[in-house]
Amino acid sequence: MREACTVTRWILLCRAQFMERKAQKPPSPPAMENGTRSWEERPPADPVATVTEGAAKIVFPSANEVFYNPVQEFNRDLTCAVITEFARIHLGAKGIQIKVPGEKDSEKIAVDLSDQEEETAGKNENLAPGDWPRTAAVGEICEEGLRVLEGLAASGLRSIRFALEVPGLQSVVANDASARAVELMHRNVELNGVAHLVQPNQADARMLMYQHQKAPERFDVIDLDPYGSPAPFLDAAVQAVSDGGLLCVTCTDMAVLAGNSGETCYSKYGAMALKSRACHEMALRIVLHSLDLHANCYQRYIVPLLSISADFYIRVFVRVFTGQAKVKSSASKQALVFQCVGCGAFYLQRLGKASGDPGGRIKFSAACGPPVTPECEHCGQRHQLGGPMWAEPIHDLDFVGRVLDAVTTNPGRFHTSMRIQGVLSVVTEELPDVPLYYTLDQLSSTIHCNTPRLLQLRSALLHAGFRVSLSHACKNAVKTDAPPEALWDIMRCWEKECPVKRERLSESSPAFRILAVEPRLKANFNIREDANPSSRQRGLKRFQANPEANWGPRPRARPGGKAASEDLAGRRRLLQNKRKEPAEDPAQRAARLKTFPCKRFKEGTCQLGDQCCYSHSPAAPVASGDIPIEECPETTTKISPGPKAAAGGIPGPGVD
Repeated sequence: MREACTVTRWILLCRAQFMERKAQKPPSPPAMENGTRSWEERPPADPVATVTEGAAKIVFPSANEVFYNPVQEFNRDLTCAVITEFARIHLGAKGIQIKVPGEKDSEKIAVDLSDQEEETAGKNENLAPGDWPRTAAVGEICEEGLRVLEGLAASGLRSIRFALEVPGLQSVVANDASARAVELMHRNVELNGVAHLVQPNQADARMLMYQHQKAPERFDVIDLDPYGSPAPFLDAAVQAVSDGGLLCVTCTDMAVLAGNSGETCYSKYGAMALKSRACHEMALRIVLHSLDLHANCYQRYIVPLLSISADFYIRVFVRVFTGQAKVKSSASKQALVFQCVGCGAFYLQRLGKASGDPGGRIKFSAACGPPVTPECEHCGQRHQLGGPMWAEPIHDLDFVGRVLDAVTTNPGRFHTSMRIQGVLSVVTEELPDVPLYYTLDQLSSTIHCNTPRLLQLRSALLHAGFRVSLSHACKNAVKTDAPPEALWDIMRCWEKECPVKRERLSESSPAFRILAVEPRLKANFNIREDANPSSRQRGLKRFQANPEANWGPRPRARPGGKAASEDLAGRRRLLQNKRKEPAEDPAQRAARLKTFPCKRFKEGTCQLGDQCCYSHSPAAPVASGDIPIEECPETTTKISPGPKAAAGGIPGPGVD
């Protein structure tokens, strides 16, 4: 009875705080017992900022105690769209139709049912009028709906948006290890009136997921958006998601995944990342490989639905299934990458091989390789070895088409709808069975020639009988099934139209060796109509510019926070290039250069006078045309001649 009174008192105080904006005393940290909250009488501290995003409105403290990044609104919008379509499929098999605000009821009936779901729909036609159709609306509890877990919820914004924008939910657990974050979540949940759906919880995300390993207790959707790498949470996540459930993972440690620290990437994801122009797509495939590897330990496997590289992070949506037979084929879905350090040509080597026998059974064996010689056949340079990475398609184009159709027909649902349409349109145009890509500037800079237009190169590949597409991960990407020798033949033909001065090329350079071979393929650079993709013709917002100044990852949330009045931008400028030598003062630079002979006027009279920053000390005894050292008024520092200068009259060391 006493606990109920304290809870009621706290709720009344919170409502009074928001409605009347009266100051309250700061809260004391709540005591947590077995993942539940023991409430105290004092309400949370006053926030100073209000954030409105989507249908949610949250209050936010000025101190950096709880993490929030407004740049990731696209991430949260896309997640709401993906979970909505997943709920449509998941509940459609149970005969439940979801109702999305702003969407007509008849728009989604025909496209949301698979063959199995259509059979279920046909059986349900004989139900009584009161039983059919069953619907699930936004903000209502659906008893057969999705159970969602946001493992690292911070302010709870994402979970609140799920409750307000995604229909067909049974419950949403908003978890965070920070007591301050859980306090803020409780406050925002009450503010938005979603306490019946969203359950704030304080616990370690890994321990919480490990406690839900049993099949009846698993979550249908798990969302992981950590600060940095999600590697510590993947093992628990693949066990806590239900069979056929949805796992959403964000990675913001792009420096590691893009090849700046290959050994660190291996320690976190079990793969070696390479520095290449296709590093963003390779990062996606490394994360998918890591997810599948963790799932295989428990006789589970993944099926990617959508994999996005955007801004400073990557985002993957995968379904997790259980099946020992399908797990055996996982090795054949992974591949190593051989990449030439000279010309950038790459080749894939599968780890396993799956082949069928006459009896219809599938036989698994080790793959044969490698696919390359010790030296690159095009430029003679060595190869780097990267991976393993996911070599199968990274998108389910049918599912992506459903999400794209839903966003296109209801553009007012999200603030970033135009960008979602543009990115997903490019995704649907990508070649699904072609891993990685080249870039236009990479191909032209390798042979030091002028860069052709993107449509010219795409047309040449199409004329040659190859497929080609763009990539959402890079603006000037060339994703094609053409082998490297055909690609370089096309570039050799282009170089003949825009010749390179061969005398300036080193004989050991990749450009010299590539251009020394005559092309066997005659390229046609006439523009084809199908060379211009539909998303480009329609002018969609495919590649967004920086959304704001100083955009990117935000500082990590810390206990106690940091005052908002502190000049973070000035601190960033102060810490930029902190590992490099500080800028040299002009006066110090002039004094340093005075110790070296004049580089320009080694003989004769210098007309610069005091403006010359170099010394005019002669390297040898004064000869005809030389000026004695005492006649040079600007000389301020004498240097002692080195051994060579004393012996042979050679001047002292110069400046690089």
